[in-house]
Amino acid sequence: MVQGRHHHDEFESNQFLGKEMKYFSQAGFDLDRIHIKRNAPIASLYEDAVLNEGAVISSSGALINFSGKKTGRSPKDKRIVYEESSKDDVWWGPVNIKMDEHTFEINRERAIDYLNTRENVYVFDGFAGWDPKYRIKVRVIASRAYHALFMHNMLIRPTPEELENFGEPDFIIYNAGQFPANRFTTGMTSTTSVEINFKRMEMVILGTEYAGEMKKGIFSVMHYLQPVKFGQLSLHSSANQAKGDNGDVTLFFGLSGTGKTTLSADPNRLLIGDDEHVWSDTGVFNIEGGCYAKTINLSAEKEPEIYGAIKFGSILENVVYNPADRVPDYDDVSITENTRCAYPIEYIPNAKIPCIADRQPSNIIMLCCDAFGVLPPVSRLTPEQAQYHFVAGYTSKTPGTEDGIVEPSPTFSTCYGQPFIVLHPGRYAKMLAERMEKNKVDCWLINTGWTGGKFGQGKRCPLKYTRAIVDAIHNGTLAKSEFENFPIFNLAIPKAVEGVPSEILHPEKVWPSKDAFKAELDKLGGMFQKAFAKYENDISEEVKLAGPVFA
Repeated sequence: MVQGRHHHDEFESNQFLGKEMKYFSQAGFDLDRIHIKRNAPIASLYEDAVLNEGAVISSSGALINFSGKKTGRSPKDKRIVYEESSKDDVWWGPVNIKMDEHTFEINRERAIDYLNTRENVYVFDGFAGWDPKYRIKVRVIASRAYHALFMHNMLIRPTPEELENFGEPDFIIYNAGQFPANRFTTGMTSTTSVEINFKRMEMVILGTEYAGEMKKGIFSVMHYLQPVKFGQLSLHSSANQAKGDNGDVTLFFGLSGTGKTTLSADPNRLLIGDDEHVWSDTGVFNIEGGCYAKTINLSAEKEPEIYGAIKFGSILENVVYNPADRVPDYDDVSITENTRCAYPIEYIPNAKIPCIADRQPSNIIMLCCDAFGVLPPVSRLTPEQAQYHFVAGYTSKTPGTEDGIVEPSPTFSTCYGQPFIVLHPGRYAKMLAERMEKNKVDCWLINTGWTGGKFGQGKRCPLKYTRAIVDAIHNGTLAKSEFENFPIFNLAIPKAVEGVPSEILHPEKVWPSKDAFKAELDKLGGMFQKAFAKYENDISEEVKLAGPVFA
């Protein structure tokens, strides 16, 4: 009987191959050698990962896996193929580095050759984008069960019927990350290579097993396709919606560590998504079917939703565990500080499924963590200021113990997501402004960083005050309050917010020294001006003037 059941499995997978055989053999796959597992059940991917890849099952049922020597993205090894169909749209430079078509072909062949040496090749077919009008069909072909399970969690999972009628994919990822690129190939700088070809709609990964490369690769593709092909705006943001019929929608922008995930996970609202969205003509939709959350110092008290999502089907990446009882240690950073968990979005109790809102956003919240302690906890932005701050993408990193930095260091990441931008930042900013204007969206700049002095002197703005500010935005009281002008940056700051001590609303009032405050404010204003200079050529005069102005 057991044998009969096994035959049934073989029959199932070969039925799929019957339809797709042509594609796989044309692509150069040796179908006599390899065993293709398409959209395999989670349990089967667990078994293969434990058996062949050194994975273990954690005490709560998640799969603990390791990505090898690369434990984060390799932005310097990312390339975009320079070809006629996309070359005039791509913003070439340090983010999007050119690769010629011939080198892409060599690397693609190297990836397929490597996949042909594997016993099992994993295929996952799914969607990017919850709105059927704008979604794309994605096929992932990988040599590791862990990579297939990761994309099973991060893409949108098709129903059996959608899988049956999947047809030709719009985009294919060849992940041969266990195998190095050849450093002597023209244009290669290391044994790691992550490249996207918009003409062929393919991505090839060599020399890195960090799963986040696939997630962000799809994001880059959407950053190109949504504006260029569909005329829609892709954004590095989280989004949530009020409960009840067609409640109001808020978009949250912000770089790592500013509170984007924490503040959008609001028990009183529905989560549309935590990281990647498209603001379309008809509303807002999530690009992904899952979340890829940081787990450093994770606790059930601080982030109960994420903690609870780490169960059967989720992947813990590079997390240290106790071998005696398989309990993960989220405080241990000996492998990397970038420990993560990938889980399907439906593992979050108040997620909105499908992850789509059929209405325009009412509020945009831009988050920064200002360790200089001079930006106000909240201010209201004009449409021009919103474009300015979107293009600037400011936050600051706090001094780390390991490299002996004593000053906070500013980070300017354009569009709040520079590594994933494909077109010129000005194009996204202009689309943002047009949509804000058309839909009369309010935009707020929230500083979740320091107050009463810079890092080391003041203290971080308590989360309860930031939450009270966000609540005042959502219940409409903040928009009705009385505002005053904040110097240099010319921001409108409220005189009172319910639940927040009024003196912290104007940063100068809580600094012990007015002169020290003025010096830091001038310094930060200068940093903004310097950072913004590199985008000025393609930015309108009104937007340029919306930044800091020195009298």
